[in-house]
Amino acid sequence: MAKYPSKPLLLALLCAFAAARINSLDQNGICKSLVETEGYTCQDHQVTTEDGYILGLQRIPYGKSNNNSTAQKLPVLLQHGLTMDGGAWLLNPPDQALAFILADKGFDVWLANARGTKASRGHNSLSTYDPVKPLLLQMAYWEWTWDQLAAYDLPAFFNYVNNQTGQKVHYVGHSLGTLSVLAALSQQKLSNTLRSAALLSPVAYLNQITTLLIQSFARTYAANGLYATGLRDFPPVGQALGTMLQFLCSMPGVDCSDILVAITGPNCCLTPTSSNLVFQQHILQPTSTKNMVHLSQMIRR
Repeated sequence: MAKYPSKPLLLALLCAFAAARINSLDQNGICKSLVETEGYTCQDHQVTTEDGYILGLQRIPYGKSNNNSTAQKLPVLLQHGLTMDGGAWLLNPPDQALAFILADKGFDVWLANARGTKASRGHNSLSTYDPVKPLLLQMAYWEWTWDQLAAYDLPAFFNYVNNQTGQKVHYVGHSLGTLSVLAALSQQKLSNTLRSAALLSPVAYLNQITTLLIQSFARTYAANGLYATGLRDFPPVGQALGTMLQFLCSMPGVDCSDILVAITGPNCCLTPTSSNLVFQQHILQPTSTKNMVHLSQMIRR
């Protein structure tokens, strides 16, 4: 029997998604809220892609235990996964968070934020939410998939870090961050700036995904339905989110009692309470509905 959210749980989930959207407007940003609070130096940078998106980068130039010079330090670029941002590399304590570990080991650490996340909402002519501008311009901002992440975002990040440091770049990608770099490499986009690549939870094909909630999302064409109604950023909020969750969580075998496990599968180290807190406060960053349509196509293959 399917386990779907009761009305109180559904309300809590709606509040979690809404809180994540509110957090996405937080002006403190990753440097002030997640890096400097741990005693590390952090810098905010911006880079503009060839198609006009203005992306945020955070730099941790050195760790606590090494000197303040960036000379001879090798740069490493960390690229997050789907519905995350650069903060995903900073959630654990410093001795367990990759960004801090690399900084303390003497690397010049750069945190990338994909277009659509809270640090990468800018554009030369388009806007995500602007009541002054026409709705079509706001919708146009979200007309992209991971194809554009590979073609524009990653080359922009690599070129910027290379220009700032004068060195080729080590790369660590997680999940969607591996798919985009594999696609970029297949297009010869990074051949002059990449030093090495480490792929965590690498993605090339998705038709063997095991979580029933994600299978149901793809096989019911949920993303296509959202796109058809004009909802261009994902996940939706309000009634659209409630309707989607109620429908998907009522599918046979789907258990939404722990929403993070329902999406990612069982994890080793997080309790339902702590995982939902992490999910609410840090993980849920917007992506485009069109990107979800593309990924769903890959699951259905």
